[in-house]
Amino acid sequence: MAKKKLSLAAQIFIALILGIIVGLLMQNYADFANSYIKPWGTIFLNLLKFIVVPIVLFSMLSGIISMHDIKKVGSIGLKTIIYYMCTTAVAIIIGLIGANIFKGAFPVLETSDLVYEAAAPTSFMDTIVNIFPSNFISPMANASMLQVIVMALIIGFAIILVGEKAGPAIRGINSFNDVFVKCMDLILKISPIGVFCLICPVAAANGPAVLGSLAMVLIAAYICYFVHMFLTYSLTISTLGQMSPAKFFKGQLPAFMFAFSSASSVGTLPINMKGCEEMGADKEVTSFVLPLGATINMDGTAIYQGVCAVFIASCFGIDLTLSQMVTIVLTATLASIGTAGVPGAGMVMLTMVLASVGLPVEGIALVAGIDRIFDMGRTAVNVTGDAACALIVSNLERKKAARKGNAENQQAS
Repeated sequence: MAKKKLSLAAQIFIALILGIIVGLLMQNYADFANSYIKPWGTIFLNLLKFIVVPIVLFSMLSGIISMHDIKKVGSIGLKTIIYYMCTTAVAIIIGLIGANIFKGAFPVLETSDLVYEAAAPTSFMDTIVNIFPSNFISPMANASMLQVIVMALIIGFAIILVGEKAGPAIRGINSFNDVFVKCMDLILKISPIGVFCLICPVAAANGPAVLGSLAMVLIAAYICYFVHMFLTYSLTISTLGQMSPAKFFKGQLPAFMFAFSSASSVGTLPINMKGCEEMGADKEVTSFVLPLGATINMDGTAIYQGVCAVFIASCFGIDLTLSQMVTIVLTATLASIGTAGVPGAGMVMLTMVLASVGLPVEGIALVAGIDRIFDMGRTAVNVTGDAACALIVSNLERKKAARKGNAENQQAS
């Protein structure tokens, strides 16, 4: 009998565990791991980043064209943004509650010599302006995902409006989409090697930090991550998506583990798209919802804001009031879109959140050293939230189409 091949999820899981074990064994050789193991992981991540822009552009175009209706695109977009905003608000509330439960266990640290130069947050109007591309090439060259999404929407709407004359363009877009999907499949075959090479240097460099004085704030954040995933997403996926949470989390495992090891929502996008379609999400929905979610959905980052705000306040001997916590919820929810596409968005958002309630921005220095460990967990939560949204919107759109079909049949009879 032929040997049964391990699934991609199993391969990635084994690579993740082996990477952590080898990394912990190499703590005294962290420079070697960083110099000679990490580059192979970077190569794999570069290949994923290379495929992301054409996958997003052509899959979104293909999805929009297949809908044949601009109103349907608007319907999917509205549902998606409402879901993302609501779950982000819930995430920050969970983060604040969890952090306050752990507050007594947070260490009292010396804060007099803290120095941290905050990155300048992007203004709201600059964010709006930066969404719209100024030329055809730069969004793709710079991998500006929001601009690529806007490009796809404009071109897709134009093709729908042109009608039959756009037939050659439609065939070309669908062909390119098939080609880049095949490229993605080829790249994903080496994902276990990439995961090992990405996680090993992180474990080698940060092993001692996990066991140090900041362990409690990490534990608090990760408990909140898991509570949000297994409570909020289980509730929404079972009620709105009409899917078993067990089936959802099993199907989401490859994307979750890759997101955890790479800390890149955009890099995980090809794996997440493939997984959602295998779980039954409509291709036209995943091609719209997931690229948008990888850019603006930050549930995990919102939890990080809440935990770190309470932690930093505790270290400075400050007790947050109820009104300050409400301000944190509002600021973090709105900032999740305001900082979309900004490198190191978690730190930029934390700067905005601390400033909104008068906490010293220098406190970011307390968590900056272990931000990568926070980032791994929050990225895994973010991509899981994206997948839940894709499945939920697919289910809602199917129900809407069924109701419309029934109404038309009744009128015809």
